[in-house]
Amino acid sequence: MPISVTVTRLSITPVKGLALHHPDSIDLTSQGVVGDRLFYLVDDSGKLQSCTGNPSLYGLQATYDDETRRLEIARGDELMYGGTVEPAVAVETDMWGLRTITSDVVADPVWSTFFSDVVGRRVQLVQARAPSYDVQPATLLGIGSVAELARQSGLSEVDSRRFRMLIEFSSGEPHIEDSWAGKRLQVGDAVLRGGGPVKRCAATTRNPASGVVDLQTLRLITAYRGRQDSVLGAGAIFGVYADVLEPGTISVGDTVEVHDEA
Repeated sequence: MPISVTVTRLSITPVKGLALHHPDSIDLTSQGVVGDRLFYLVDDSGKLQSCTGNPSLYGLQATYDDETRRLEIARGDELMYGGTVEPAVAVETDMWGLRTITSDVVADPVWSTFFSDVVGRRVQLVQARAPSYDVQPATLLGIGSVAELARQSGLSEVDSRRFRMLIEFSSGEPHIEDSWAGKRLQVGDAVLRGGGPVKRCAATTRNPASGVVDLQTLRLITAYRGRQDSVLGAGAIFGVYADVLEPGTISVGDTVEVHDEA
């Protein structure tokens, strides 16, 4: 009998590294979620930037209207900056040594100036031609895994938002998602194929609202799970990747059905 669990939360953001949105539904394609990670930052050498090394990005929330091409950045109720974005110079960006994506530096230099002021060094705002996911288009994490991390760490709870996973789902069994590699996952209207484990980085140690380092997640995960192999090397693994076999809409409350064959 196939395993069946339920989607409990979805997490996306128009600008990679900024605060997450939690929509009721998403449209997942083979290239990622429509509207997710459309923009990201690079330094002068073209190196991709993340919230791991740029904690000042925490607390900033981005909204983007595809029809008007207007991007707005806010902190709480305060609009920090907003304006239209148009492509200028094409650039190639290395995604953690796994693939290269083609994007365009945003034409208006004020955008790069704004983000340079935020992070305290020169960066450029870049618009991806397709969602700029890291390894595979989808990630999944069971709330049972998060509860187990809390239990093993002697904590009452751990905020799952610090892991920035696309799909969170209900589960009583901790780390059940680790057994889904190669399996067919029917999630709402979409069909996925379970992938390998996600190696966690230091961004997970930071409070998802403030960016302050307040939980040694990597040490706590490896304390009870050990260091395990992943596509990005050995380390603290938590959650899994997934490829998209059939695009579709996924909503909170949808069933996740796990079948033995993809």
